[in-house]
Amino acid sequence: MSLIDAFLACGVREPVVLDDADAAVLRISELYEAAAGRLREAFARFARGTPPSGPVDAFYPFVGVRVTPKDLVLDGRLAYGVLHEPGLYGTTLTRPALFADYYRTQLGILLANHKVQLVVGISRRPIPLPFVVEEATAELDAARAHELQYHFAMPDLSMTDDAIANGTWRPAPGEPAPLALFTAERVDYSLARLLHYTGTRPEWFQRFVLLTNYQRYVDHFVELGRRLLAEGREYERLVEPGNVVTPAVPDNGEPPRHLPQMPAYHLVRRDGRGITLVNIGVGPSNARTITDHLAVLRPHCWLMLGHCAGLRRSQRLGDYVLAHGYVREDHVLDQEVPPFVPIPPIAEIQVALQEAVARVTGLSGIDLKTRMRTGTVATTANRNWELRYDELFARLNQSRAIAVDMESATIATNGFRFRVPYGTLLCVSDKPLHGEIKLRGMADAFYRERVEQHLLIGLEAVRILREQGPERLHSRKLRSFDEPAFR
Repeated sequence: MSLIDAFLACGVREPVVLDDADAAVLRISELYEAAAGRLREAFARFARGTPPSGPVDAFYPFVGVRVTPKDLVLDGRLAYGVLHEPGLYGTTLTRPALFADYYRTQLGILLANHKVQLVVGISRRPIPLPFVVEEATAELDAARAHELQYHFAMPDLSMTDDAIANGTWRPAPGEPAPLALFTAERVDYSLARLLHYTGTRPEWFQRFVLLTNYQRYVDHFVELGRRLLAEGREYERLVEPGNVVTPAVPDNGEPPRHLPQMPAYHLVRRDGRGITLVNIGVGPSNARTITDHLAVLRPHCWLMLGHCAGLRRSQRLGDYVLAHGYVREDHVLDQEVPPFVPIPPIAEIQVALQEAVARVTGLSGIDLKTRMRTGTVATTANRNWELRYDELFARLNQSRAIAVDMESATIATNGFRFRVPYGTLLCVSDKPLHGEIKLRGMADAFYRERVEQHLLIGLEAVRILREQGPERLHSRKLRSFDEPAFR
């Protein structure tokens, strides 16, 4: 069967065979923009009182390859961009204006490794109207808004899941195996949620992400960002919730009356390798929610900069904890990543965080141990875990944990699940097992002395990782034996 016929049999329309990643991305962009344009035109007519006479021809683009036994590359050095079984592979794609560089890179690596041809066409998956026409129902009355679902495709949650990433996906007869962790619908779903939760458009998110659970980190980040912009050497914009951009752009937004649930702030570089800081608030549920959606942007890493309870008498308030293991007492990801699955540390990130602590504090060698400990962090879903002291004492003691928090294990586990390198550097804010409970006066002194330094360490770690080349971060330990080719 010819290459074209093989994908026609899978339901791909108008397939074109291409040998070049740039040509493939151009064709994907043309197909997507044409489909999105037809959706916008059909909705505009509907809003004027003329519903579509039939289904709107607006479907996601598709890219696929066929790999034969002679095309296989059994090179253990490659963490991604390689397929190990012969067969048909493909994926639906979305928002090429946002993901063009990512698509170009992934397809280019695939072509270089396997010397195969790409097939680009139109998939069988319709593009849901809300993913193209934002606030489609804003100016419609209730009856007209209800009528939308009979004329336009709406998000189909039965086709929007994480089966590929979770390792539970199984193909239907004749269905190509996946090239990417996420389908186009899953990506579009998360892009919409990111805007909702963070108050900023997905276009502003950078490839290095810092996650925190305290507003004071945000205050210092914004202050530092403005200072770096004034210096004008590395970053070109600072973006805050409401898409407020400094320096201003023509379509500059307005500060929201109320901050979104997990506001995001972006120090933007021209190459996208700047820094995004998200204040995720407190708790593993928030930590899971935001990383579920950040993952579709394929960041180079996410790092947790938060506070924790120290469990060792030798720790002092303001000391740092570099997590190299996690006790998952939060349980929010147990269905997706069973508790028996170990969450390994990422060596490159561990080294970068330790080096960043040394650079910022000025400590080195054995002296570094006076301010930072490496060990296991236990993450709980119970903010008042201290009230279960007798019950938890033995468990924490047996785990050798040196700190307790409410987000780190969740963030690391979702990083493992979605193949996003992760790391955790916490700061000890109290020691409840030893009578040092976080009280107002004690907390104020701690915050004044440590928050800015902690943030500077996170920024320095990103600088180290960027200079080393972020491609080195994407470890094989995050990838399974049955893995899509795209990073």
